[in-house]
This record gives sequence, C-alpha cells and structure tokens, in this order.
Amino acid sequence: MRSKYYAPQGGLPGQDQLLTDRAIFTEAYAVIPRGTMRDITTSFLPFWEDTRLWVIARPMTGFAETFSQYIMEVMPGGGSDRGETDPEAEGVLFVVEGAADVTVDGESHTLTEGGYAYLPPSSDWSLRNTSNAAVRFHWIRKAYEAVDGLDTPEPLFLNEQDVAPTPMPDTDGKWATTRFVDPNDLRHDMHVTIVTLEPGAVIPFLETHVMEHGLYVLEGKGAYRLNADWVEVEAGDFMWLRAFCPQACYAGGPGKFRYLLYKDVNRHASLRLR
Repeated sequence: MRSKYYAPQGGLPGQDQLLTDRAIFTEAYAVIPRGTMRDITTSFLPFWEDTRLWVIARPMTGFAETFSQYIMEVMPGGGSDRGETDPEAEGVLFVVEGAADVTVDGESHTLTEGGYAYLPPSSDWSLRNTSNAAVRFHWIRKAYEAVDGLDTPEPLFLNEQDVAPTPMPDTDGKWATTRFVDPNDLRHDMHVTIVTLEPGAVIPFLETHVMEHGLYVLEGKGAYRLNADWVEVEAGDFMWLRAFCPQACYAGGPGKFRYLLYKDVNRHASLRLR
C-alpha cells in the first residue's frame, strides 16, 4: 500500500489563531514546522513557470553549509526547460504529491508519488507538469565534489515502492532505511534516503557525526532529541541539523514515523575556507 506523504498546501491561518507554534532556530539545529509553510513564505525561481517554492534549507556560514532544500509546487502546465542553472550543482527530486515528467538528455521519465530522481551536474534537465493537478516535490541541491579518477554518477530514476528497505542490525526490522543509491558507490557525495521507524521504535543513542542533515517528516510523529533538547515533530515538519549536532529519536505511533533524510558523504573534509 502506498504511503501517504505530507505535502504543504499554503494558505494563511485565520486571524483568530494564537501566535503559538513549534519553530526553533539554534546554533546546532532548526525545526521548521509545517505551519510555517504558508503563502507568505513562498518564493519564485527564474525560468520556472506557474511554480512557487518553500526554501527550507540553504547554505549558511557557521551552520549547515553543504546543501539547499526546496519544496516545489508546480501547477498544471507549469515547469521549466532550464531546471538547473548552476552547471556544478547536482540534485535529487522526491515527489510527495502528484506527477511530473522529467527529461534528461532527451529522455523523458514520469515521476509519481514516491518517485526519486538523481540528476548529476551539467545534466541539462527539464520538468513539466502535464497532469491536471499540482505536483509537489522536494528538490535537494549540492555542489558536486568531483574526484580525479572517479566518474560522475549517471542519472537515476526510481520509486520508493520498488526499493526494499534495509533493516538496521539488531532492530528486528523496527528501524529501516530505504536507499536509492549503493552506499559503496563512492562517486556519490550525498545520500538522500527514507528512514522508517515502527511505532515505539527508537534510535537508541545520540548520533554525533560530521554529516549535515535535512530531515523532512513524510508521515507520522515522533520525539527527537536534538543537542540538549527534546522536540516533538509530525508529518510536514523539517529538521535542519549542522555537523556534530547530537541526535536520537523514538517513534510516537500509532502509525509509522518516516522521514526523508539528506546527508553529505564520501569526501575529505575541506581544509580551506569555502
């Protein structure tokens, strides 16, 4: 059965609502609740028609510096013939609602809900919504770090429904990761995966590591330990973690707790200021 991914719809809260929310921004992490993704916080991009977006992460000096993440909303007939204008940028698309056609090097692919695309740098891709309903998808961008002796990865088009999750060791399958890219393929310098925790499952230690994270909750709810704080999150919330921010969680139930996860991998740490 296909999962129900959360996608923002925009709008504005009523004038009778209190100014109370769960938004947090600290030196180690940020929590951007789904209630902040309103019409007034959208933006637009050059060469994208009938499209708006929520920017939920961008490189910031002294915080998370390796990636940006957008939630794109493309209306019927909309899209772009110049999807990426930076020839050094690689991208991942993940569709949470609707469908879109993505063309790379003259070859077209249809991405439906759960659809994943990896788009290498200089791949000259375009996207069109040829359906009669809006399509909403995540677009994660990173400056590709080329390595002499390693080829650039080829484009990939997959769907979560066709990728078997990998259970984490010693968890009886209660904690699993859906991987779209082979972890041993060192051509890739970022991974975008889906983490699934069954109700009551836990990440039972404070992960503390060099990778930066973007975590968008696709489904369910949970409690996350971020640095020294416990925060509650639900479908549609986004967590943005800088390197070495301690992190752990447990799934609150009654259903699965699932999130889309970005991390930077497989490269030397830069020894020079960016």
